[in-house]
This record gives sequence, structure tokens and C-alpha cells, in this order.
Amino acid sequence: MPEGHTIHRLARLLNASLAGKPVRASSPQGRFAEGAALLDGLTLLGADAWGKYLFCKFDSGDVLHVHLGLIGKFRARKAPIPDPVGAVRLRLQNAATAWDLSGPTRCDIISPMEQEQIWSRLGADPLRSDADVAAAKDKFSHSKRAVGALVLDQSVVAGIGNVYRAELLFLCGIHPARPANSLTGLEFAQLWSETVRLLRIGERMGRIVTTDPAENGATRSRMKAEERLYAYHRQICKRCGSGIEVLKIGGRPIWYCPSCQPARAALQRFDDPRALRVTGRAG
Repeated sequence: MPEGHTIHRLARLLNASLAGKPVRASSPQGRFAEGAALLDGLTLLGADAWGKYLFCKFDSGDVLHVHLGLIGKFRARKAPIPDPVGAVRLRLQNAATAWDLSGPTRCDIISPMEQEQIWSRLGADPLRSDADVAAAKDKFSHSKRAVGALVLDQSVVAGIGNVYRAELLFLCGIHPARPANSLTGLEFAQLWSETVRLLRIGERMGRIVTTDPAENGATRSRMKAEERLYAYHRQICKRCGSGIEVLKIGGRPIWYCPSCQPARAALQRFDDPRALRVTGRAG
């Protein structure tokens, strides 16, 4: 599933190519024909992102709400614009660029009030200037849940998925099973700072890169795919060479390094050990 950096990048590119002028809207697939007809000819005032949700506001007051889900894609087609290929739910275009949306979990038209309701259910977005960091910190300090579960909870921190979760906790040296309320103020500050830093890199590059160029001897843009991550889906820790292990936390597996992220008393202090199912070493 695309993580928050992808959606913020989409919003930025949509604004650069379509915002401020009337757009043509169509549904080549036909499943969004009524919605496309409502948007056709309207001016896109701007696209905005919050976590994994994309919102496109039009001059009619209507808001296009998109959640890509597991397989959704929003691809740009440059002039000369080709005919749609595949099951394109929605095409937004002007003379220079077309954006084809396919396979989204959500694609609907909502009101500004409904948009506010969705926003109210989402946690702090590290890529938004109005992120309520204090609220996120408060939720951590009052929760006994594993930090690996809380980081993935979109009502606490919006936009983090499984890849960033594993890499962020690795970089901060935090065992994923530690209770969230066991983090010190300094540890939370480091976790938030790293989240902002890495998502900004991802938004700029269009891919997740968490490793230090100095460790790889290559710039981020020249790193090979196997060089971009420290722990996620790896068998061996890229930093120390220890075997990577896997836990199931928050309903999803998380890869971590037992040497770089020592357990200390994490498992003993966790409020519900039954929720932690050790799946063994990666491989």
C-alpha cells in the first residue's frame, strides 16, 4: 500500500500540472461516470494530502476523495496524451497532462464537511505543517500498546505503513514490542524527527530510501534496491550483520534487528503477550 510520502507527492504533482484551470474529467472504465460528469469542466483549486488520503477541491465546492489502497495507482500521461489503457476509473486532464486513476479503494465526491470529518479521525501527519505533534506524543504517553502497533495506527500518526514502520524503529533503536508509554520524551522526539526526515526524502524521490549514503558509498538516487533499507524484508541487518527477526504486531509482520533494537524488558512489559507471535528469523 502506498505510504504517506506517495500521496503527498501526488498532491504536489497534481497541483503543478492541473490546478488553477478547468479540467476535463471522464471515467473510461465507466464505474465513476456520474462523479466524472460532475467534475467535468470545473477548475481544480488544489490537491491536498493527509496521511494516505488524497483530496482534490474544485471550484464547485465538491471534493474528490481518493484512497489508493493496496493496488491503486494515479499515473501521469504527458502530451500527446494516449488513450486510456486498462481499467481507468477516472481521468483528469488538460491539454498538456492527463492523470489516470486505477484500482483505488476509495474514489468518491464528498463535501468539505465530510472532508473535515475524515481529517478529524486521522492522527498527526509528519508531512503537514499543521501536524499536531503534541497530540501524537500524548497518545504515545498514555498507551500500553506496542510502539510497533501505535506507529501503524493512522489515528495516531497518519501516513506510516509497514516499510517505514520497520525502518523508523530500526533507526531509533527501538524494539517494536516496547510499550509506547515506555518511550522517553527524547526517544519520541527522535522518532518524530526521523519520521519527518525520511518521509520528506521519500516525497522528494518518489521511493522509500532510509539508508545513509555514507554507509553505501552511493547517493540515494544511485542506490540499488537492495541498498535502500536496513531491516525491512531483509535476512541480515544491513548495519551490523546480525540475523533479522520477525514479529507480528498490530496485525502485520515487522522486521527488526535484535542487536540494533535490543528487547531489554519489552516482551515482559508488554500488556498482552498473546498479541505478539514470533514468526522466527526472516527468510
